[in-house]
Amino acid sequence: MNGVPRKSAPKQSDVARLAGVSQSAVSRVISGDVDAGRIPPETRQRVLDAVKELGYVPNAAARNLRNKRNRLLGVHTFEAVFPHARDDFYFEFLLGIEERAEEIGYDLVLFTSTGASDGRRRIYRDGTNRLNLADGSVLLGVATDREELARLWHDGYLFVHIGRREVAGAEIPCIVPDYESAAARIVESLAARGHRRLAYLREGIEQESYDDRRTGYRRAVERLGLVDRSPGFGGEPWLSEAWLDELAGGPETAVVAESIRLAEGLRAGLAARGLSIPADMSVAVLEGSGDEPGHRWDCLVIPRKEIGRIAIDALVARVENPDRPPVSELVECDLVAGETIAGPRETR
Repeated sequence: MNGVPRKSAPKQSDVARLAGVSQSAVSRVISGDVDAGRIPPETRQRVLDAVKELGYVPNAAARNLRNKRNRLLGVHTFEAVFPHARDDFYFEFLLGIEERAEEIGYDLVLFTSTGASDGRRRIYRDGTNRLNLADGSVLLGVATDREELARLWHDGYLFVHIGRREVAGAEIPCIVPDYESAAARIVESLAARGHRRLAYLREGIEQESYDDRRTGYRRAVERLGLVDRSPGFGGEPWLSEAWLDELAGGPETAVVAESIRLAEGLRAGLAARGLSIPADMSVAVLEGSGDEPGHRWDCLVIPRKEIGRIAIDALVARVENPDRPPVSELVECDLVAGETIAGPRETR
C-alpha cells in the first residue's frame, strides 16, 4: 500500500446516483432481470453509461441473490474458533447460528482456510472472495482483518459481523453486545449499595468492545457523581503492586475489573495484604465467568446464543432483500449476581 489510501470500489448505489435512477433499477439492468424490459431504453442506457464511466464491476454473488439463491450461508472465522470444549467462548455463538439457520431452512458452510503464510485467515485469495460460494456470511473472531471487511463492504457482498467493528469509509453491519449499557448498570448497582469511591482495572487491549465498556463506566461514574482516582480510570493498564498497596489502605470500597484475569490478580494481591472480597472490597467484572467453587464473580454475561440467532436473521433479511440497507443492532447483556459485591466497609 505504501501509505497511499486505496480508492474505494464503485458501488451499485454510486451507479444509481450518477444515472439518476433507483438502486433496484440498476440491479435489474445489470443482472438481466426479466423486469428490466419494463425499464425505458433511455433509462437503461443511462445505467449502462454510468456503469462504464465508474468502472463498476457487479459482484457475482450479489447479482444472483434475488432469483438464484442457493440457501447457503457462510460462517467465516478470522482465527481458530472451532470449539475445543463446550465452554469455549465461541461455542454458543456457533450454536445459535446453526440452530437458527436450521429453523429457517438454510444450510451452513464454515470457512476456515488461512490462505496465507503468516497464518492469518483471509477472505480474499488471489483476488477472489472465497465467501462467494454462500449467499451471505456471518463473520466473527477477535483478530478481524479490517482491510478485508472494507473490501467486502465496497464489493457489495452481504455479511454481518458479530461484535462492533469501526472501519474508515465503510458502514460495517454488526450485531453488538451492549457493553456500554452493561458497564453503566454495574456502576449503578454499586452506587445503589452505597459505594461512592470506586477503582477501575484496565486491560492493555485497545478494541471496540473494551472502548464500549470504558465509555459506559466513565459516563456512569460522572453522571452519578462518584469518585475514581485509579490509574485504570486515567487510562493506565494492568495492576501494579504500588497501586495494590494504595488501594489496600485507601478509601475505595469497590473495584470494577475488565477481565477475570485482573480480578483474580486483585484477589490474590488483597489476600497478601490481609484483605478479602467482598468483606473488605467489592468487585464486579466486565466479562462473563464460569462458576468457581466457593467464588463466583458478579459480572456481565454476553447472550452469545441469542446473538448468533440474531446474526442469522439480520443476514437472511438482506439476502432475501438485497436492496435493504445494512444495519447494526445492539443486544443487551445480562448482569449475573455472584458472591463478590456487598455493602461498603467503613473507610479506614
